Amino acid sequence: MILEALSYAFMQKALIAGVAVGIICSFMGTFLVLRRYSLFGDGIAHVAFGGISVGLFFGIFPLWTAFVVSILGGLGLQKLRQSTKISGDAAVAVVLSSGFAVGVILVSASGGFSVDLFSFLFGSILLISDEDLIMILAISSGVVGTLIVLQKQFLHLTFNEEQAKLGGLQTTLLNYAFVILAAITVVTSFRLVGMLLISALVVIPNITAMMYGKGFKKTVCISLGISVFSVISGILVSYFFNVAASGTIVIITVGILIGTLVLKSTGILRKVEIKTPSKITHNS
Repeated sequence: MILEALSYAFMQKALIAGVAVGIICSFMGTFLVLRRYSLFGDGIAHVAFGGISVGLFFGIFPLWTAFVVSILGGLGLQKLRQSTKISGDAAVAVVLSSGFAVGVILVSASGGFSVDLFSFLFGSILLISDEDLIMILAISSGVVGTLIVLQKQFLHLTFNEEQAKLGGLQTTLLNYAFVILAAITVVTSFRLVGMLLISALVVIPNITAMMYGKGFKKTVCISLGISVFSVISGILVSYFFNVAASGTIVIITVGILIGTLVLKSTGILRKVEIKTPSKITHNS
């Protein structure tokens, strides 16, 4: 039955795009979780909702307006956090509320929700076109390549931003580059799990991977494995049982998290703490 499913072009495209999105979400999510930015993906997703609404309202391809608005929202969030005493989670809440409010106003002004808007809210990985696939692969390659090239700099920022600044790194520029990459990752992932569930795919595999108490590189690899497995199995399960792929993928990641917690509590998995950034970098 699996071979039969894989013979369909739409399933092949869905799996290829899903794996690419799973990789960038997991890789970027590692940095976001370590920087205590777990809600960043959720905040940017709600800002992107406003961008999608702008595109649909004015008849522009909504993903492009979502990219622009999300990047501006991410930069605004970073500026708000740096120039005021507002904490990171509070800044996310401000940006989240503002972006979502704009989207709601535009949706109501245009007469309500459309099919396209629902696909962005809940994901539509089984319906992606060849153009969508090419875009996802191109953007995913760019994001992963940039993260690999700037990995050491981003790690310095994550673990000790003041020391990184004293060491000569352009911390402000790197922070802006980081939030731009994160915003691009979030919007690119809409086709897989939708706006409402993107935060789960960014955060849950990384939380699970950190429970194994490994160094940074091994934590990233474990997180990537969990994410890719969840995406592939979620898409296949959704096809066979005719349920939403986005929700299925997230439920599988949650199931793996719960399974890991059970293994730890029963002693089958070596009991370790969820490592702090300093402990993770020490073992890297």
